[in-house]
Amino acid sequence: MHKILTIVFSLFVLLGQSQQPLLDSLALAQYPEYTDLATALLNKDSVVKLSLRKSKLKGFPIEVLQFKNLQYLDISKNNIKEIPDSIVLLTKLQYFACSKTGLERIPKNIGDLENLKYIYLNQNELTSLPYSFGRLLNLRHIDLWDNNLDEFPASMNNLVNLKTLDLRNIIISKTKQEALQQQIPHTKIHFSAPCNCGG
Repeated sequence: MHKILTIVFSLFVLLGQSQQPLLDSLALAQYPEYTDLATALLNKDSVVKLSLRKSKLKGFPIEVLQFKNLQYLDISKNNIKEIPDSIVLLTKLQYFACSKTGLERIPKNIGDLENLKYIYLNQNELTSLPYSFGRLLNLRHIDLWDNNLDEFPASMNNLVNLKTLDLRNIIISKTKQEALQQQIPHTKIHFSAPCNCGG
């Protein structure tokens, strides 16, 4: 019995040592990043920041779900049409960039990424945001510039910490622009000139 308790305690200590605390924005910006997936897979527990920009990816790199301490992920400028629901396994993710990938769909359960603060999905093919988007209560900045969005979920009014929302180069009527600004009055929203398209 004593041996079992010793083993259990040792495992607990080892697991505790592999846990990386959440970093503040400045520390995360300065943290060393991995830029090669193969190298990162050899050091799974130490991967906090991973940038795979312009890596010729043909889909979401499912291997990144093994990085339990991942707080920063940039997979921009690849060919990624959709993000799998399983991305929510990255429970420590604070910064996520998937820009200029041809992205068409955001997972319905993205709201489970409760530590997410910055999300960059600009220059994609998104037409809608899932309702759970409003559960990302720690969001500070959203970049959706140059997508095909027209509707925004009612849950957006829950984003009380959101500082900026970039919706430039998106055709949105003045009525919808005003409605969205009323939903999140504390947020600086960057719009392009409204269209004369009704609604």
